[in-house]
Amino acid sequence: MSAKSKKILKIVTGVIIFLTLPSLLLFGYVFFKYNEDLPNGIPGEKADALAIKMLETLNYEAYKNTSYIAWNFSNRRRYEWHKDQNICDVYWKDYRVTLNLNNLGLSKSYVHSFKVENDMAKELKDKALKHFYNDSFWLTAPYTVFNKDVERKLIDDNSFLVTYNSGGVTPGDSYLWELDANGKPLSFKIWASILPIDGLEATWTDWETTETGALLPTFHKLLVFGMELDIIETY
Repeated sequence: MSAKSKKILKIVTGVIIFLTLPSLLLFGYVFFKYNEDLPNGIPGEKADALAIKMLETLNYEAYKNTSYIAWNFSNRRRYEWHKDQNICDVYWKDYRVTLNLNNLGLSKSYVHSFKVENDMAKELKDKALKHFYNDSFWLTAPYTVFNKDVERKLIDDNSFLVTYNSGGVTPGDSYLWELDANGKPLSFKIWASILPIDGLEATWTDWETTETGALLPTFHKLLVFGMELDIIETY
């Protein structure tokens, strides 16, 4: 290798180290500070009772009877969810996908209001579905704790662990809900396959009472990152 080549390699190596070392150090700090093993809990009536207390505090009956929810997620995506029909229009950039959540094959994709087909349509449908699973979870997660194949375990008087054994993008994920004395969620810790650190905590403290009476969150904080949910309309 020539002296010039060695010099170029040295510069490139230095740049790579300069760019990656702070990130590696930051990841290491966050990992050792926040990473936790999944806690052991006790399934049964007490776990279910705490989950029911949470639902009653959030007015689950009002949520169940809510037919329509429109919201923005972090000013990146907009949703118009006809919950009673299980159909949701997902908007981002120049795209719109009408998801038929009962029969995904009937979903439709649009670019600049023009319907598209074939591979592009499928790609947009897949992306919209992932967006919907993620963004609707940050909106409605407390209301899903008694869904099919969901397991609940009591941790202590004000916290319980929820594991989703099927559904969504990453089945098997677990969430440890922390409630206040009245049963309203304060936060949850996350054990999810898409996250490199187990037990990261996200807040659930900014709640809005909607037109239908259901309580929905408007902001979450995860480490230094914020997620805004602008509730546009419910009925």
